[in-house]
This record gives sequence, C-alpha cells and structure tokens, in this order.
Amino acid sequence: MRAPVEYAVVVPTIGRPCLADCLRALAASAGQRPAEVVVVDDRPAAVGGLPVGTAGDLPVRVLATGGRGPAAARNAGARTVGAPWVVFLDDDVQVLPDWAERLAEDLAEADERTAGVQGRLRVPLPDNRKPTDWERGTAGLEAAAWATADMAYRATALKEVGGFDERFRRAFREDADLALRMMDAGWVLRRGRRVTRHPVRPSGPWASVRAQRGNADDVLMNRLHGRDWWARGEAPRGRLPGHLATTGLACVAVVGTATGRRRGAALAAALWVAATAEFAWARIAPGPRTCREAAVMAATSVVIPPFAVWHWLAGQIEHRGVRSLGDDR
Repeated sequence: MRAPVEYAVVVPTIGRPCLADCLRALAASAGQRPAEVVVVDDRPAAVGGLPVGTAGDLPVRVLATGGRGPAAARNAGARTVGAPWVVFLDDDVQVLPDWAERLAEDLAEADERTAGVQGRLRVPLPDNRKPTDWERGTAGLEAAAWATADMAYRATALKEVGGFDERFRRAFREDADLALRMMDAGWVLRRGRRVTRHPVRPSGPWASVRAQRGNADDVLMNRLHGRDWWARGEAPRGRLPGHLATTGLACVAVVGTATGRRRGAALAAALWVAATAEFAWARIAPGPRTCREAAVMAATSVVIPPFAVWHWLAGQIEHRGVRSLGDDR
C-alpha cells in the first residue's frame, strides 16, 4: 500500500459569502487532511474578516494580496506552502464528502511526469425547468479542461514553469495558459476521479455583458500560444467572428445613414437585425423561455457584440508587445 501523499489547499477569494460553504465542505470531507489550507484574501481593501471558522479544525491561515487577481493570489498562496502537491480550489465550489479519499488516490496514481490532476466538476441544474443562459454557461465547466476550480499541481512543476501568469487578472484563461506551459515543458496533465460540486452563483441580467472582458484575455492567449491554442487547450471557440461582423454591420448602417447612403444603410441595418435576432434566439431557444429570460437575452444580445469587439480591440492594444512563448524555445 502506497504512503499518503501530502498536499496543501490554496483558496483565492474576494470575500464572497460562498467561501464559508467551500471551507465547511472541505472540513467535512473524510480522508487524509491537508497539511494546511491557505485562504488568499484578494480583496482590494479588505474590510472585515473572512469566515475561516467554518473550516473547523483544519489548519487555516489567511494571506492578503490586495486585489491583484486570482493568478497572483494563487501564486502567493502556493509560494508559502511546503507540501509536494498544491490543490487549488475556487471559493465557489464545494468538495464532496469522499473528496479527500479520492484525491489521495488521484495523487498516489500520479507518476513522476504527471504535473497536474484535475477534479471533476458537477454543476447542479434545476430539475423542474430548462436552465437559463447563465446556468448553461456555468454547466460548461463540467467539460472544461484544467480548470483551477479544483486542480492539483505538483509544487516542483509549478516552480519550474513560473506559476500562473499574473497578466491574467481575471478568473479567465489563466488556467489554460498554465496548462499549456506545463505540457510544452514536457509535463503530463490528467483527469482524476474526485468530484467537486460547483453551484451556479447568483448573477445580474448584465453578467453576460461583463463576461465579454474575456476577449482581451483571448488576445493574450493568441499572442503567447499561437492561434491553435484553442485545440491544444481543449477550449471551445466563442462567437467573436460573428460579433465582429454584427458590429461592422451596425457601423455601416450608422455611417451610411449619416452620409446619405440610405440604400446601403438600410441593407446593413436589415442584416444587423437578422444577425442580432439569430444570436438572441440561439440563447433563448434552449432555455426556460420565460418573459424575463427572453427580455434579458434580447437586450444583452444587442449589447454583447460591440462590447466583445471593444474588449478585443483593447486587448490588441494592451498586449501588442507580447512575444510568443515559442520565440523563447
């Protein structure tokens, strides 16, 4: 029988209420306990304490990073632990009661070239209706590759590749970037058997619009890893090409109207309406089709394309000097 593999847990947080549930579930999981749990407080201005008491008798300590983003928070936490494995959990997940037992199996089965073992995410969805657009987006995490919502990394591998790239300041693409750098360095990543619950967090009607900021991070990924990174990172492609076309049609319609080219403007406007309607229906059709959901999808489908293009252009400017990682090999 193999000896247990020591591990530490790092949980970056911005103080959301779900942190208490995350720590409570971790404390209740049967099996080998973590050597320590580091809760990284990444609030820009930490006001009030964090609910670390919900972690029971787990050895928890809090580290403040001042709002530098989840990549920097994870790096800061990982640098302070001495265990050979670091398990990153997001503050909005809840490990299952047998998680620690399954984690021990996952780590014991990892050979010397295995740098990371991913947990399997399960997103609970309503059983009395079809999921909303936001719920379906969260459910997509079940198929996500190398998501740090529950990802164990070998400490030596993290050190070798330099940890997370702190230019990714949002909880988006920083996990895919690290995974690609791990594999490029010759390490192996695999999926484990442990399961972690990822509830759908509350959101406002404009959450999908705010999510378009990720288009700037995709620009950084393209610069670093080349345009084939989507396939290598097992990441689904978004609708940016369609958003570029839709936004272009809107611009043509506005300019054509302003310059008196009414026929061309009318054609562009008609095509814009058709493209926007198609986008809205693609989001409405699979859902519950309530009046509120349909209204939110219709309104945000008008706004999302220009916001996506705006953030994409901002990313092109911000990351224009970034060199491909292939240039360094």
